[in-house]
Amino acid sequence: MSDESQVERRSDPGAPLFDEISYIVVEGVIGVGKTSLARILSQRFKGMLVLEEFEQNPFLVRFYEDRKRWAFQTQLSFLASRFRQQQMLMKPDLFHSLVVSDYSFDKDRIFAHLNLDGDEVQLYETLFKIMQPRTPQPDLVVYLQSTPDRLMKNIRMRARAFEKPLEEAYIRELNEAYNYYFFRYTKSPLLIVNSENIDFVNRSEDLEQLLTQIRTLRHPGTTYFNPVPSVSLF
Repeated sequence: MSDESQVERRSDPGAPLFDEISYIVVEGVIGVGKTSLARILSQRFKGMLVLEEFEQNPFLVRFYEDRKRWAFQTQLSFLASRFRQQQMLMKPDLFHSLVVSDYSFDKDRIFAHLNLDGDEVQLYETLFKIMQPRTPQPDLVVYLQSTPDRLMKNIRMRARAFEKPLEEAYIRELNEAYNYYFFRYTKSPLLIVNSENIDFVNRSEDLEQLLTQIRTLRHPGTTYFNPVPSVSLF
């Protein structure tokens, strides 16, 4: 893929966001639906979509098969890719006033501290601290929170071949790390969404609830949103 392959430009009509928002990040554990929501937001609010280039990481498949053996190579590859994309975001875009991304640069450390040890963590931290000040901070972070059971169900449903080796124990560990990080996050306004029992991809009622919350959010700190599911998912 080229550098532009994970940056999608949208011109669909949609309601604009409030003026002070120019960079939205959608975050969450593997399988929670962050890319789907980022696509929806970019379409609805006429923004530029920036997607994580996970398919270009040459170590990812091997990492899922043997985490300990390939963690360091995988992490550095992601760090370099994410930093390059973040540098692209620093360039002015004359055609879009909004950027929507399905990852935050800072969350890279969640995976690093979960999968790396000893000298690897120290080297990673050295590189991260050089790069991080040169990346933009989001104006709003939407954290889609869910449960390991729901995440594993979603992962199995989408049936990506390279995700087959994923074990529930790893997803549980990752989910705990994400919760720990975002429940203490203070760098940007944060919307934490309980997404366990909603389906914003296939249920318009669920989606509109979520979009309304995002569109009308004014709290500068952390806001918790527990949407009412339109139907039972189980």
